[in-house]
Formats: sequence, C-alpha cells, structure tokens
Amino acid sequence: MSLVVFSVTGYGWSQYETLLTGIGRSDAIRGDAPKSVGGDTNILIMGLDSRLDGNGKPLPPEIYQALHAGDEQVGGYNANVLMLVHLPGNGSRATAISIPRDDYVSLPGSPDGVAKGKIKQAYGFAFDQEHKRLMAAGVSDQATLEQRSRDAGRQEQVDTVAQFLGGVPIDHFVEVTMVAFYQLAQVVEPITVCLKEDTRDNYSGADFHRGYQQINAAQAVAFVRQRRDSVHTQLNFSDLDRERRQQAFIASLVFQLKQAGTFLNPSRLRELISVAKQNIAADTGFELLSFAEQASALTGGNISFTTLPIVRFGTDPAGEDVNIVDVPAVQALVHNLIGGPIPTPVAAAPAPVSGSQSGIVDVINATSRNGLAAALEHALTPTGFTAGVTSTARHHRNDTTIYYPDSGAAEAAKTLATMLGELPTARDSTVSTGHLRVVLGTDFTMPASLGTADSTAAGDSSPPPATAATPGAGQPSAADPDSISGAGVQCVK
Repeated sequence: MSLVVFSVTGYGWSQYETLLTGIGRSDAIRGDAPKSVGGDTNILIMGLDSRLDGNGKPLPPEIYQALHAGDEQVGGYNANVLMLVHLPGNGSRATAISIPRDDYVSLPGSPDGVAKGKIKQAYGFAFDQEHKRLMAAGVSDQATLEQRSRDAGRQEQVDTVAQFLGGVPIDHFVEVTMVAFYQLAQVVEPITVCLKEDTRDNYSGADFHRGYQQINAAQAVAFVRQRRDSVHTQLNFSDLDRERRQQAFIASLVFQLKQAGTFLNPSRLRELISVAKQNIAADTGFELLSFAEQASALTGGNISFTTLPIVRFGTDPAGEDVNIVDVPAVQALVHNLIGGPIPTPVAAAPAPVSGSQSGIVDVINATSRNGLAAALEHALTPTGFTAGVTSTARHHRNDTTIYYPDSGAAEAAKTLATMLGELPTARDSTVSTGHLRVVLGTDFTMPASLGTADSTAAGDSSPPPATAATPGAGQPSAADPDSISGAGVQCVK
C-alpha cells in the first residue's frame, strides 16, 4: 500500500512539475490590482479568436480543415469568449459568468486611441498598439514581438472586464486559443451534448440532430461556435445562444471528466498536460496545484452558469453591430452572484423603450425551485409589466422582497407587491432606473390569479447521466431557464 501511494504521488508531482515548466506564463495581472478575500478566487477565461499557435505561427493544414474556421488569414486577437469563474473559499457552489463578446463598453486604457468598443476588442487593440510600439523601438524577434504584444492585450482585457463588472477582483486568467480547445476536445472525446432542435450551419460546420448525441473534437468546435442556422432560419440564432452552447459544453465536460476518472488516468492526464503546454497561457501567479484542489468539486456539478444581460442589439458610431448594456444593472447582478465591491451608484443608462409604463421586472431566484424566476416573468407578461432579466442567487433566502430604485418607482413597486400577494418593498439604489427587482424567497407562492409555476419549477430537470446517453437516444427535457447547472448534460438551443 505504501509503495502504491508513493508511486502515484511521485508520478503526479513529476507531471505537475513538467506542467509548471512548460505552460505559457504572463505578467498581465497587475501587481497592485485588487485581490479576492476570504479564500475566494476569480479566474477570467479568455478564448482567443486566433487561427495561430501560441507563438503566432500558422497551424498545420489538417488542423485548419478540422476547425472549419478558415486559415491563418482569418480571425485575429479578439477575446471572443469571456467567462469569469468564481470559486468560493468556503467550498460552496461555484459560479461561471459569461460576458457577451459584443457588449459595448469603455476601454480603460483607450488602446489604439479607442475609448469605447466591443468588450472583446480590448485585447486586439492593445496587442496592435504594443506591436507597433515595439517595431518602432527596433524589436524584430518574432517570438518577442508576439509574447510582449499578447501580454499587453491580456492586461487590457483583464482591466476592461474588471471595470465593466464593477471593480471585481480578477485573481488569475487562462487564455485558450481555438486550436487548444480543439486539442483538449481530442483528449476527452467523445463528448455528450443535447439539443432541443435539429440544426445545421454551413459557416461553422455544425450539423446536429435533436436530442442527446456524442460528438468528436471537430464537431465540438462547431458546437461552441455556431451562431446561425442556414437551414432552420426560424431558430433565429444570436451570439447569446452561442454563450449558452459554451456553458452547456463545459457543464457536460466537467461531468464526463468525473465519470471517466480522467485525472486518475496517467495517460489522459499526460495528454492534457501536453496540450496545455502548447497553446494555453496563464498568469505567473496562478498556482495550478492549489487551483486543482479548490476546483475538484466542480466535476461533481457544483457550478452554475449565468449570461450577463443586454438591453438591446444596436450599432456603434462606426455602424458596427454591438450589444447595448445597462452597466449599473450588470454590476448589481454580478455583485448579487459573487459578492465583491458594492457597485457605486452612477447615472443609469436609458431604460429600453417599452409599451408598458409599469416598469421592467428583473427576477432573482433565491430558492431551490428551478425555473421559478422564469415562470414568474412569464406569468407577469399579460399584466402590463415588462419581462426583464432572470438570474439565480448564490444563497437561498426565506423572504421575498421587491426592490425599486427611487421614489418615482415606489408606486409601481406597490402595484406589483399587491399583485404578488402583498409583498414587502424596499428602496435600493443599485436597481436600474425604470426597473423593479424581485428576489424570490422560499416563502413565495405563485398567486392563483397569475396561474401556476412552470412544471420545471417542481423538480429536477437534469437529463440522464452522460454515460447512459448514446447518439439519438432520448429527447431534450426542459433545462432550468434561470441558469445552467453543472450537474450533467444540459439541453440547449
């Protein structure tokens, strides 16, 4: 027994040391940046829209063919995937927050002279600015140009996300290129996913049927990239649907890693480490062994996913499509989900135009009843109130309360409170102008006048375990409309 323990421990330590000496490292996290407290950790995952390897060199032709995303001339240095993963120090449920890539935000460093742009562009603008500066200074070594320019991009991207989310600390980052995602998927394939409808997209190469199915690495790239349907146009895909796909993929992946015992399999572990050393980068302070211990519970499904809301689709001054966002509302939601600094009240963005004068109702589900927030939003639709954003609270609470932003909204809050059964109301400056926020506690019962809650609120909506799913087996069940749970394979659009 002692010999076995010694051998396994020795193997694991040697592999860990190999990983430490081979993975790309960066000083992009500022030394004076705020840090999480209480043992919490916030990690920003950046998916880089680059068809190049970690050193800026073209990939082999067979890789481009598998990616179905063009060659080295396509793409660039935009952070097309941005996800903040919050790991509580007390071991409670983790939270992953997807940030839509086209959110129109302020760029703190004004890279390339651009003060405001799509949040994904922060990396590329800063990369370009630093690359030109280095060239002008006489730096000609390609590897040096690539890595120092990427470090500038990483730092600007981290700073932009932190500012947008209300000053939340970003302790670490992990940068994953498109080829790295493909290579990681090769190690763990097949991956089980579930779709609500048949779908096909010539642009991304997606071609999937309804229900549970197992996909390979090339199909996995198409699955997380799809944002249109060239056959079933009624599906009306958008970038927000792609965020949901990415969340569902990760939820399925962490579940399958546990089922397959990947981290106890030396051969698969070695393959994962090999991929990480090629095309993945992390900050120099990211202690991977400590992270592995903290994140081990995630493979048991102890994580939920949320996508940040947008107000509407719009255009920027240059005519490019962007997501118009209510920054105070986003920051309040993030604070509710993961804590951190209390957002400083600022002038809220104009409320979206609506035919209703009663206000926009955002609902936070602070109960264990899945789908309750979405059910309430649906029930309120014919009452004159406008459906807003639904989300799931980090912790359960007993009492239901309606919050309003200022005295001008007090009457609307009272009307809604009466409609929902004489609920208490309270003023809260973090609620956006034109909005009401309903936080549902365990005492909440759907009034008979509004109908009953959706059936998904009554029980567990998780599909069968991934190991039992086979291509074509079964049909999608209703997923939790409020957030994706990491408990298994989730059915998505």
